[in-house]
Amino acid sequence: MMRHGAALQPSAWVTRFASLIPEGGEVLDFACGSGRHTRWLASKGFRVEAVDRDAVALELLTGVPHVKTREADLEEGVWPFAGRHFDAIVVTNYLFRPRLGLLLQALNHGGVLIYETFMIGNERFGKPSNPDFLLRSHELFERVADACTVLAYEQGEVAEPKPAVIQRICAVKGHNPSLHLP
Repeated sequence: MMRHGAALQPSAWVTRFASLIPEGGEVLDFACGSGRHTRWLASKGFRVEAVDRDAVALELLTGVPHVKTREADLEEGVWPFAGRHFDAIVVTNYLFRPRLGLLLQALNHGGVLIYETFMIGNERFGKPSNPDFLLRSHELFERVADACTVLAYEQGEVAEPKPAVIQRICAVKGHNPSLHLP
C-alpha cells in the first residue's frame, strides 16, 4: 500500500507498544516497505529482520546497524520463516490473510504482535480500496484473540498521519491476564 513516499516517522501505535518487546529482542518487520519501523526499532537496540518483496526499498536499509534484510514474495511460494521465531512482529499498512496464521506461529510465546492496517470504509479515502486488502469489522481482533492476550485494540476513522479507516492491535502470544499496557 504505502511505499517509498510513505511518512518517515514510525507509527504512534508501534512506538507506543515497542516497550513491551524484550530489550535487544529480535523483531520481524513484515512487509517493511520503506523501512521506517525497521530503522526506528533498530535505533532502540532491537535486532530487526526486515522483509519485503521490494528490493529497492530493502537496499535503502543496507548498512543500518542491527538490521538484516530479506527479499521475499510474502504471498506466493514457500513461507520464508519456517522454523523461525521472533520476540515481536510488526506489520503496518499490509494485509494478506492467508499468512496471518503463519505470522502468529512465528511469534515466540510471550512475543508481541503490533499490527495496524486498513479496514472496510477506507475506500472513501483512496487506496487501498480493494476489499481483499481491507479488514472486516473486528476481523483483526477475532483472528488474534485465540492465540494471544489482546492488550489494546482500536478500529475506526483516523485523521493522522492521513485520513483513513484502520484497525490496530497489540497482543502478546499466550494467555496472561496480568499483562499491563505501557
